[in-house]
Amino acid sequence: MSDSNLSRRHFIGTSSLAALSGSFFTNAPVSHAQTAVGGSAASVEPLNRFPRMMQDWLVAEVRASESRGNAKRSPLKTKADAEAYVNFVQERIRESFGPFPEKTPLNAKVTRLIEREAYRIENIHFESRPEFIVTGNLYLPSRMKGKVPGVIGVCGHSLNGKAEAAYQSFAQGLARQGMACFLIDPAGQGERFQYLNEKLGSRLNGGTTEHNQMGNPMLLVGEFLGTWFAWDAIRALDYLLTRPEIDERHIGVTGNSGGGTQTTWLCGLEPRFTMGAPSCFVTTFRRDAENELPQDNEQCPPRVLAFDLDHCDFLAAMAPKPVIIMAQEKDYFDARGSAETYERLKKLYTLLGKPENIALHTGPDPHGYTQPNREAMYRFFGKATGLKMADAEPAITVEKEADLLCTPKGQVGAMGSRTIMSFTKAKAESMAQKRGKLDLEAVREVLKLPALPKTAPDYRILRGAGNRKYPAKAYCTYAVETEPEIHALVTRLSDETLTSRLPRGLKKAVLYISHHSADTELRDESLVQELITGSPDTVFFACDVRGIGDSQPNTCGVNQFLTRYGSHYFYAAYSFMLDRPLLGQRVHDVLRVIQMLAAAGHEEIHLVGNGWGSLPAAFAALLSPTVKQVTLKHALTSFHELAIHEDQQWPYATMLRDVLTKFDLPQCYAQLAVKSLRQIEPWGAADGMK
Repeated sequence: MSDSNLSRRHFIGTSSLAALSGSFFTNAPVSHAQTAVGGSAASVEPLNRFPRMMQDWLVAEVRASESRGNAKRSPLKTKADAEAYVNFVQERIRESFGPFPEKTPLNAKVTRLIEREAYRIENIHFESRPEFIVTGNLYLPSRMKGKVPGVIGVCGHSLNGKAEAAYQSFAQGLARQGMACFLIDPAGQGERFQYLNEKLGSRLNGGTTEHNQMGNPMLLVGEFLGTWFAWDAIRALDYLLTRPEIDERHIGVTGNSGGGTQTTWLCGLEPRFTMGAPSCFVTTFRRDAENELPQDNEQCPPRVLAFDLDHCDFLAAMAPKPVIIMAQEKDYFDARGSAETYERLKKLYTLLGKPENIALHTGPDPHGYTQPNREAMYRFFGKATGLKMADAEPAITVEKEADLLCTPKGQVGAMGSRTIMSFTKAKAESMAQKRGKLDLEAVREVLKLPALPKTAPDYRILRGAGNRKYPAKAYCTYAVETEPEIHALVTRLSDETLTSRLPRGLKKAVLYISHHSADTELRDESLVQELITGSPDTVFFACDVRGIGDSQPNTCGVNQFLTRYGSHYFYAAYSFMLDRPLLGQRVHDVLRVIQMLAAAGHEEIHLVGNGWGSLPAAFAALLSPTVKQVTLKHALTSFHELAIHEDQQWPYATMLRDVLTKFDLPQCYAQLAVKSLRQIEPWGAADGMK
């Protein structure tokens, strides 16, 4: 999340990729009519009859995860119970974040020393991975008597990273009161832009825009951006502990917003930290989901909700070491969730015999590491270390950004640092050399498909919506319940009015899976016209899978579906946390609709997918024996291309975790040759938002 000096609040998705034409990362509202593939804007207002379906489903799923987590926490009665729980969450957290790399030489270098009356600053860069440079400012007290406590400072989503005034302030405030603070730039911010332009700025506007652009496709090779952020901080800690000034018995971590996220994750991942102070992040996943609050890629750990973990568990992993949760009354992170987290941890810390080591401070301000929160952190860290801190923050002098630069030209890229995207590309290319033959069970596993029920799904018959200008005399739309409370919307074109159950009689059926909206594409898509006129003995159906067209969410703000932090991203990110990729859910929808058509006597399905719909269509065709013919228009060429293309433009909802370990799309297309696969104008990595 961005901080007080930034107007681009990422949860409403206002960042843009201005340099990339055709991108979905735009400020402009996007309607169904604007997004039809291959046609002009329709004059008919698009249908959207299930706009809250995805939100209601998500809230139910997250509440269920929270209930299961509470069921694990509530029986804790003894210290041994509490200790076992701490060990349990530590293991689940490590499983969620995946393995860390091998530690390699830091190659640290101090590039400048700034002397002030009460503190000094050392500008430093080091390598957290080979040729991957991290920049940071080490704030040290000027008058040290022996070793001093050390703190790793992690930044929120400020464009200037460690130079942001609020972050300078807490680092300087610690140094002025006798503690060291090593404040580092996150990737994509400060001196660590990953998408440099010719002027050494970010061609994607930096910060949150860079995070999702590089973070989303990392999933394809089994990586998580949050793990990379955490590793940078862990290696910063490695460096800090090499310094003779630092007392290794007292090592803290603190940050705000996105830095509050990193602090929370680090409390769960790094046992050497002895105290933590996350600000403006800790609440509960349920509150965030209910409040329709999208967050950065690195703030959404894969499978974390499937493991029934919550924010409290990352802090529980540190128990009973001292932790203070800092919230704000006027924040978009819900302070009710902060209080709920505190109460859960209070019980755990009490069982461990250290109730005084968990604290909650709720400041009076909007989102940001404001002075009241900084002062709460100083007091808490002072108490934890036995260092007397002032009642009020000492006077802060904000340093000039240019004085805090650690690199000669202000960007690690100008020094030859590798980008995160280069690591993703290298891993994808290595996986391509090792992949074996396509295994359909591996496809099911990566998609996280549940077993299909033996019986066909039930469906509602929706009342007509007037003259939709479809290329048929009549139509009927069915809301097919593919799982409880989730519906795929299926429209049957006909020459006669249909008001009752699905008619029987024709063995052949075309099932068209839409790109953005079946309603719009039935009027405007040339492929639909071809399919209808070319098969007089075949009945035609068009389908919107969940979250598309007739169930496009109206959440996360107004007209936010295609913005960077809009509803399409929101449900994809939560689906990965639930370990149910949205693409897999949509494949399940198609398979259930095929079951319904088969139950109505349609024995031969010609499955057609367009754009985004081509992916669920392709996978459903692989897995369903009822599908005899396949046509894909604007289908993605390969997941590999998404992983190696810096400017890929496919949404998070079309990606699968660690898929390139097991298979890629060309293997799937090759196997569909036996079903007379026809490919029309495939789309590459940069085409996915047309």
